[in-house]
Amino acid sequence: MESYYTLVLIAGILVAFVLLVLIATDHNSFKAEIPPDTDHPSKLRFYHYVCTLVENLAKHLEGLGAVEKHTVIRLLTDGLWTWPDPQLLTRDLQFEKVPVRIYLPREPSASKRRGVIYFHGGCGIFGSIRTCERMCRYIARKSDSVVVSVGYHLAPEHEYPSQNLECLAATMHFLKTAEAYGVDPARVIVCGDSAGGTYATRVCQELVNRTDLPKIRAQVLIYPFLQALNFNLPSYQKNAAMAFLSRERTVHFILKYLNKDCAMKEAILAGSHVPENMNLKCRKWINPDLLPEVFQAGYKPPLPALFSPQVHEEVKELFDTRFSPLLAEDSVVCCLPDTCLITCEHDVLRDDGLLYKKRLEDNNVRVTWYHMEKGFHCALGFFGYGVFSFPSSSTIVNHAVDFIKGC
Repeated sequence: MESYYTLVLIAGILVAFVLLVLIATDHNSFKAEIPPDTDHPSKLRFYHYVCTLVENLAKHLEGLGAVEKHTVIRLLTDGLWTWPDPQLLTRDLQFEKVPVRIYLPREPSASKRRGVIYFHGGCGIFGSIRTCERMCRYIARKSDSVVVSVGYHLAPEHEYPSQNLECLAATMHFLKTAEAYGVDPARVIVCGDSAGGTYATRVCQELVNRTDLPKIRAQVLIYPFLQALNFNLPSYQKNAAMAFLSRERTVHFILKYLNKDCAMKEAILAGSHVPENMNLKCRKWINPDLLPEVFQAGYKPPLPALFSPQVHEEVKELFDTRFSPLLAEDSVVCCLPDTCLITCEHDVLRDDGLLYKKRLEDNNVRVTWYHMEKGFHCALGFFGYGVFSFPSSSTIVNHAVDFIKGC
C-alpha cells in the first residue's frame, strides 16, 4: 500500500511538472480578455486555461512527432458520452455516404412532423455528431421534430470544399426522403452554429433556384462565420483577445482549414489579401457604417493595407461564396427562407451576423433576431452539462426551439 501511494505522489509531481513546463514555455497563450459582464467570467476563464493547456500539450506532442495537434484537440471538443434518451429513437445512417444521426420522437404523431437538419460547428476541423448530441436531442424533444445531425468529414484530411458539398448532399437526400421518416418535406429547417452556420447559410443559398426539390422552410444561424474579407470590424476589435475564439485564432483556423501556410496570418488580418476593386464592390455589404450605432462603439478605422497579389492568389477560396456567404448576390439573398439569427456580444463573429441580418431585411426576408448580451462564441458547446454549462447556452437553444416550433 505504501508503494502505491508513492507511485501516486510521483505521478502527481510529474503531472504538475508537465503543466508548469507547458505554462512556462508559452505563457502568452493563456492571456485572454474576459469581460466581467460575460456569463460566469471565472468559470469561463477556468475553461480557457484548461483548453489552452490541452492545446499546448498537443503542440508539443506534434513537435515530437507523436500525434497531430488537431487530433488531440478533437478529443477535447468531441463531447462526453450520454445515456440513451427513452423519448427518442436514434438511428445512425448515411445520406449519400455522409454519416448522419437521426433523432425520432417515439410518441406517435397524428400528422407529419417538421424536420430539422443540424450542422455542428468547429471550424470545419473539430466537432462531430457527438459534439451536438445533447442539443439535437433537446430540439427533437422540445419541438417534437425529427432531427438529422450531419457528421460531415473534417479538414485537413478531407479538403475544402468537401464539408460544404457533404452538407448539401445530406440536405438534398433528406428533402427527397423526408416522408420516409414521418417528416413533411415542406417543413424542413436547416440549422448550424459557427462554421455549421456557414454551411447552413450556403446550403440555403445553393437550393433557392432548385425546382426539383421542396423548398427549405427556414434557417437557424447561431453565431455564424459569413465573411473572410474584413477582420477589423468592430466586433473583431472589441473581442480581439476573447477566450476560445480570438481575432488571431480565427484566421489561424481558417488557414489550417484550407491547409495553407499560417505565415500569411498577419497579412490577412491586415486585409492585404483583398484587392481594391473587391473592397469597393463589397463595401455595400461589409462595412462598419452598416451596423447600428450601438455596435460601432469604440471602433477605430484601421490603416489602409498594402495589397499583396501573392497572398491573394494563395487564398482565393476566401472570396468564394461557399466560404463567405455574405458575398452572395441580392438575386440569391432575396429568395432565402425565414431566418432566425442568434448573435453574441462577446464574439468576433457578432458583426458577420448583424451584416447578414441587414442584407436579409433589405431583401425582404423575414428575420427573427436574438442577441445574447452576455454570450460568447462556443457557448453552445457547453449545453446540457448541468452546473458545467452557462445560462447563455440554454438561452440560445431555447430561442432556436421557440423559432422552430413556429415553423
